[in-house]
Amino acid sequence: MPDTPKHTTPQGRRLPPATARARFVRMAAKDQDFLEFVLDQLSRMAGLTTRRMFGAIGLYQGEHFFAIIDDGILYFITDDETRPRYESHGMKPFEYAPGKFLRTYHPVPVEVLEDDTELQAWAREAVAVQKRKGPKKARKKSSTQRKPQ
Repeated sequence: MPDTPKHTTPQGRRLPPATARARFVRMAAKDQDFLEFVLDQLSRMAGLTTRRMFGAIGLYQGEHFFAIIDDGILYFITDDETRPRYESHGMKPFEYAPGKFLRTYHPVPVEVLEDDTELQAWAREAVAVQKRKGPKKARKKSSTQRKPQ
């Protein structure tokens, strides 16, 4: 078996420097602690599950993906009907990378987050937004066959 360089995984993927790894571990721990708080606040909502995704955590009720936890911030999905409520609290769209926004997700205001009854109402509203959107439509596969000439 060939030796792998010190800063790669056995599969050959490059590892980040120790400081970046330490930061990632701290962020993951922070998100986990925050997730436990959020799940406690939403404990009266049935069927909540979570999934790790792209370094963040997704919250689902049943099959409905309605929230993201990233870097200790809870974001709910919004639409044209619910977005003004978030904007009236000064909430901006989810910025997942510098200058890159996921405009359908907005942070939950702190005063809502701290009030479990209010947070559950906002969460139910976010689930309703996802239900209104309906299931994702399957992409049509493009035909690679050439027309006879």
